[in-house]
Amino acid sequence: MNSIEILQEGSKELGLTLNEEQIDQFLKYKDLLIEWNEKMNLTAITDEKEVMIKHFLDSLCCMSLPFIKENDKVIDVGTGAGFPGIPINIYYPNVNLTLLDSLNKRIKFLQEVCENVGLKAVDFEHGRAEDFGQNKNFREKYDIVVARAVAQLNILCEYCLPFVRVGGYFICQKGPNIDEEMKTAQKSIEVLGGKFVEKKDIKLPFSHITHNIVVIEKIKKTPTKYPRKAGTPTKKPLI
Repeated sequence: MNSIEILQEGSKELGLTLNEEQIDQFLKYKDLLIEWNEKMNLTAITDEKEVMIKHFLDSLCCMSLPFIKENDKVIDVGTGAGFPGIPINIYYPNVNLTLLDSLNKRIKFLQEVCENVGLKAVDFEHGRAEDFGQNKNFREKYDIVVARAVAQLNILCEYCLPFVRVGGYFICQKGPNIDEEMKTAQKSIEVLGGKFVEKKDIKLPFSHITHNIVVIEKIKKTPTKYPRKAGTPTKKPLI
């Protein structure tokens, strides 16, 4: 099975349909990822088919839930090599996407990808979530915040919930230990203005991997003291 078939069949398994243009965008993205990865560390996954499954299809799992809408304002916090933000934007071209990452070299890569695959409504921000979450231009301005397993859930909530507008959602992709993390995160979700909505187990197509997606709704404003200054959420997590 080649890369195109993996994308076509895998997206169908997730209840999604990709057109020819979208498949072409993913192929260009894959080529750039492998090319840039030779000069900087973007991913440990470099096999073409593995990239299709473990990066692209994995990112598209977010779209198998009914929360992200076509014209939403979305921020991907700690986006790294662009996951899941860029695949979401390829699937929904009218999403207004912000990619936030603390490493400027990665931002340059993301700019090149978006330019090459034709994603126009993307903002690139270099910095830390703790700083941007206190910035009035970003705080509580997004319909959807996405993050892919960049920290424990209680810490991740402090990074991400300040960006979500009241009535919006934080969608977090996590691995198999999520039940334990959910227990620890209950206080931080509540303190930061969130409410647990759903945990969905998704079997990744063409693999034996099952990932979890956790959805948290923002039901009230985050207290102004959060997020705390850079480094504090990791050193003194809310528990």
